[in-house]
Amino acid sequence: MSHRRRISILAGAAALLLTATACSGLGRNTVGMLTFRGHDSPVEVSYSNTLVTGCHKIAIPRGATHVENNTLVDIVLYRTENCRKTDLADGIYVATTLSNVTAPESLPWRSFSVIH
Repeated sequence: MSHRRRISILAGAAALLLTATACSGLGRNTVGMLTFRGHDSPVEVSYSNTLVTGCHKIAIPRGATHVENNTLVDIVLYRTENCRKTDLADGIYVATTLSNVTAPESLPWRSFSVIH
């Protein structure tokens, strides 16, 4: 194999590796649908292709009491609007393809984060 051909192959492999590495830094999204509903409410709010980073506020004025996680990732639900645990309420873990309902006397969920 000629010296020039080896250099071309190495340069091509380096470019391919660099491209693959650069793509991994792009924002990743969930695959599937998260559905939230308030207590005794027919209104549902659904999220799809949510970023896997950061805190996401649930857009139901009084908070959500029902959730269906039909995504390929797990989530954590919080009673606060900023994904923070409090002395009275820890985060609630909901695995992929599962659902959860709050107890009648508990506070509703106000935000969620994605486990990635």
